[in-house]
Amino acid sequence: MNTDEISLAGRTTPIELGADEFAEIGHALVDQIADLLSGMGDRRLGPDTDPAEMRKVLGADAGLPEAGTDAAGLMRETADMLIDNSLYNGHPRFFGYITGAPAPIGILGDLLASAVNPNLGGWFLSPMASEIESQAVRWIAELIGFPKDGDGVLVSGGNVANMLGFWAARAAKAPWDIRAAGMHSAERRTLRVDASAGTHTWIQKAADLSGMGVDSIRWIEQGAEDCIDVGKLRAAIEADRASGDDPFMVVGTAGSVSTGAVDDLPALRELCDEFNLWLHADGAYGAFAAAADNVPPELKAIALADSVALDPHKWLYAPLEAGCVLVRDRDALLAAFSYRPEYYRFQEEEGVNFFERGFQNSRGFRALKVWLQLKQVGRAGYQQMIEEDIELARAFHGLAVEHTHLEAFTQGLSITTYRYVPTDLAERSREPAVLEYLNALNQGIQDAMGKGGQAFVSNALIGEIYALRMCVVNFRTALEDVVALAEISVELGQGLDRSMRPDALRDG
Repeated sequence: MNTDEISLAGRTTPIELGADEFAEIGHALVDQIADLLSGMGDRRLGPDTDPAEMRKVLGADAGLPEAGTDAAGLMRETADMLIDNSLYNGHPRFFGYITGAPAPIGILGDLLASAVNPNLGGWFLSPMASEIESQAVRWIAELIGFPKDGDGVLVSGGNVANMLGFWAARAAKAPWDIRAAGMHSAERRTLRVDASAGTHTWIQKAADLSGMGVDSIRWIEQGAEDCIDVGKLRAAIEADRASGDDPFMVVGTAGSVSTGAVDDLPALRELCDEFNLWLHADGAYGAFAAAADNVPPELKAIALADSVALDPHKWLYAPLEAGCVLVRDRDALLAAFSYRPEYYRFQEEEGVNFFERGFQNSRGFRALKVWLQLKQVGRAGYQQMIEEDIELARAFHGLAVEHTHLEAFTQGLSITTYRYVPTDLAERSREPAVLEYLNALNQGIQDAMGKGGQAFVSNALIGEIYALRMCVVNFRTALEDVVALAEISVELGQGLDRSMRPDALRDG
């Protein structure tokens, strides 16, 4: 090839930014973000809008630009668009679902991680980044009391973390070489997984995607306080064994997403030891609370599980995405996921190769924000914040119990469920017609609260009751915010009751 014929020496491209231009744009963006964070509590929690309006603001009907756009103006306008049209889970009155407020140092960590842009598949592609992830995994294990000489990996979130635990359990406990033969054993036996009726939907996805099918799940009834009934679990395992099926795994919930319930993990451990089953703890929400003192003793037993799923982007307050799975057996993830083609040529002695510990080969540096936060805050800091979140949820439960217009239901970890009940309907609240109306009324309160931007709650079903659900996973939330939530719930309830109540339920 005659290089003289190619005019690419000193190549320039439309995507590059000079150092000065990058710094100017970056400083302006950081200023916008700093203003957002400093004034978070004074903002509307989210916009009152709909998909059509969002598409209009975005200009979704426009085609791909033929020519490019000035980077400084583009960045400024995009930041304005996102800041003005987002739902803020970092707002102190965001009580919905279980997305934590993003820690400022985690935000900066994501910026640095993107700039370095290592691929955490193989160690030699990301030497320092891989060591940071390994240390972050060990620190997470240490924080919750799990053996830190096991193994683990950071993933996108709770679904994937739980699935990795599921696949590790299947590879370890299946009575045949399931990685080679798949689901077709010589004896045509059926694998079974036992989980409570309240287990998160990741279990269906795992059973489906593994080829086992959702019918392989044994749904165990819940007993007191929404916990798995250990007696019925034993009966199901014995029945499956007697019929020739192969139970291999029990799922224990360490903080349910609806009510914060914690299964009897010590009893599950004993049962799994008796039947040689894998105990997996779904702690996507609650596992980090094992670092706190004001939690049920059953949660501390999460250290007894064979695998644990947990989410740093929940109670570690890391920016999305950040999930994690821990395994007690150092070889368990390798046994489930490792393949070593010749073209990789990675050596284990070089360090941890994370491509062998899960689905992903190419992996981003999500560990940096987690590591930075753990290093900045330390064990004592996280213990303090988690305990305070729990106390705030308990304080709200106390307010609801005492309030004449509110009815309190469950309280578990940092989750409280409740509803608004007009005083004149309180004694009739379980009558079918009244119950139907109160369910509709509280759904209306939830919708109005979200549209009003004053606060944000989700919902839970307590039997046949549509309950409002508040969850505190937010280092910005304070006592005045939970007091305000009670006031907002009552104010909205009174207003909607006047317009929504059927004539048949009105006095006279």
